[in-house]
Amino acid sequence: MRVVVVGGDAAGATAASTVKRRHPDWEVVVFEKGPWTSYAACGFPYVLGGLIDPWEKLVARSAEQHRKNGLDARVETEVTAIDLDARKVQYRDHARGEDGEEPFDRLVYATGAGEARPPIPGLEHGHFLQTPGQARALGEALATAKHAVVVGGGYIGLEMAESLRRRDIETVLIDAASQVMLTLDADMAALVQTALGDTGVEVRLDTALGSIEPSGDRFAVKTASGDLVTDAVVLAMGSKPRSALAKASGLPLGDTGAVKVDHRMATPIEGIYAAGDCAEVWHLVKEQWVNIHLGTVANKTGRIAGMNVGGEEALFPGAIGTAVSKICRYEVARTGITEREAATLGRKVKTAMIKSLTRAHYYPDAGPIHVKLVADADSGVILGGQIVGTEGAAKRIDVVATAITKRMTATELVDLDLSYAPPYSPVWDPVQVAARQL
Repeated sequence: MRVVVVGGDAAGATAASTVKRRHPDWEVVVFEKGPWTSYAACGFPYVLGGLIDPWEKLVARSAEQHRKNGLDARVETEVTAIDLDARKVQYRDHARGEDGEEPFDRLVYATGAGEARPPIPGLEHGHFLQTPGQARALGEALATAKHAVVVGGGYIGLEMAESLRRRDIETVLIDAASQVMLTLDADMAALVQTALGDTGVEVRLDTALGSIEPSGDRFAVKTASGDLVTDAVVLAMGSKPRSALAKASGLPLGDTGAVKVDHRMATPIEGIYAAGDCAEVWHLVKEQWVNIHLGTVANKTGRIAGMNVGGEEALFPGAIGTAVSKICRYEVARTGITEREAATLGRKVKTAMIKSLTRAHYYPDAGPIHVKLVADADSGVILGGQIVGTEGAAKRIDVVATAITKRMTATELVDLDLSYAPPYSPVWDPVQVAARQL
């Protein structure tokens, strides 16, 4: 059996390794158009903020390590076409400047996600943050920077703004939306914005990027709320699935623009699978196919794809968008749907938002924690949760994620036998305090 995997990062490498472990005699070829495999892009802001050095620590497995494990890992080699009828891929070896083709019996499409590039003049003068090469280029630009503009108030934008302030770089963050972190409700996002402002970041909301133009050895950033002159521009305007190759090859796409799959991560084409940021997944709360860009989902769907390629019957039940981040003094977490999303979906919900402490009130370093829960108004089933707080806050979201996945009600969440000791929690865990209020 010959398996071709298109993409050598989280989902692709996981799928390839899963197949090879189960079938050591199978040929597994992994194509990666960049020079790196299996790297943690989520760590780039921490490298650029000086918390991690060298950046190579973010590489979980190099191409050479994959080869030692039996994979035919080919870096700087881009798949340019997939012939579904002839069962072969065409590729371009950029290092050698050569073209070739590779036959396959089964294929995993795992091209990941790329940066969103809206039609704004001058984006070539800014820095995206999707690949190690882009991260290194931004690092070089920041070496002498005194001022920077961050475009985008999502996870990467906020983490980069904090990292820039850690380097004593004057920072302005702009976003076209009316709040930072659209994955949170406005009341919870306001807490994050305040923490960001306390570090010295100037936040300008309802401010769309107009253009970026060279201005001597600096850059003029034109926005809806006035112009800025800066040394570096960080572009964190979101991501989108890399599905152009799939579409050109005849693989069906879903409504999200990502590759259409079932719970086996199988496409409608026999023997062809897709996983990771380029593929759709089922949302357990929204009850619809969505496209989620998270390393957790990428690794899990890659594993499921690899198991099914290897002849097993494995299902990925779905995801609920559980994510955590550290923004300045706060740990930030969310799962399921927000109150705003519920309204968009036409779901009637009840919500509760409480403020508590991460530890017993008398224990040193007890800090604030804000918890918001969303539940179905009729059944009381938990549909979503958001947490913003100091050290020890974020991982509590996993309790909420478990409750959502198992369709627990607020009452059942209150009755869970959660742990307690003064260094870790008040006697009533803040999640359960919110559930009681709900």
